[in-house]
Amino acid sequence: MIEQYVASLSSYSGDIDFIIILIGVLVGFWLLLAEAILFGFIFKYQAKEGSKADYITGEEKQYTRPITLAHTLVLICDVFIVYFAVIIWVDVKQNLPEADATVNVIGQQWAWTFEHPGLDGEIDTDDDIRLVDELHLEVGKTYHFKLSSKDVLHSFSVPVFRLKQDAIPGRTITGWFKPTGVGAHDIQCAEMCGIGHGMMGARVIIEDAEAHAAWVRSHSTPMLADNTPDTGTSGEDR
Repeated sequence: MIEQYVASLSSYSGDIDFIIILIGVLVGFWLLLAEAILFGFIFKYQAKEGSKADYITGEEKQYTRPITLAHTLVLICDVFIVYFAVIIWVDVKQNLPEADATVNVIGQQWAWTFEHPGLDGEIDTDDDIRLVDELHLEVGKTYHFKLSSKDVLHSFSVPVFRLKQDAIPGRTITGWFKPTGVGAHDIQCAEMCGIGHGMMGARVIIEDAEAHAAWVRSHSTPMLADNTPDTGTSGEDR
């Protein structure tokens, strides 16, 4: 249902959609029921000429029983919501699966900086690929992200991943995602961070393995020298 409006492109986005729909259905049901009863009572018990209202304290069981039943059913619905929400929360926020790669995500007024691993596949090395407002990922790989902020509170939001994580100055927050489909999609800052907040948009570009490998090769900093020693005997003998 939600995918009709926003694509679902991470391994856990379906779980997030499920809990959103569950909350929407249960809350929507009780809202419509309460409004139907309210308007039903308005029309049924409206003042009529010649009729006098009865004074009811509401202490008798025949009056309290329907309210108690409704409260119990609402509580059961709340338990269902909390049960599934905790399971999903633990999977998305508490469990940290083994990563195929790691990226650094740095928020600042008013841009996102992304540091990708280069040809060595490791982050925080000399051949890292550093881009502003453009995150490149390979579909099917599990990524850890290291989120930080240079100045004020920001919020790293990737709607197609159903991901939103606050970036807090002085802290590095680790999270994860696994892209499940290719394409270019929006990244947003979901925390008011100053006058340029509305312009703090970026793009996530998800590519297949071949295209991503070609992108890494074309953007990695060339190595100054080959790490493999030359043992050949080219040229004239010595």
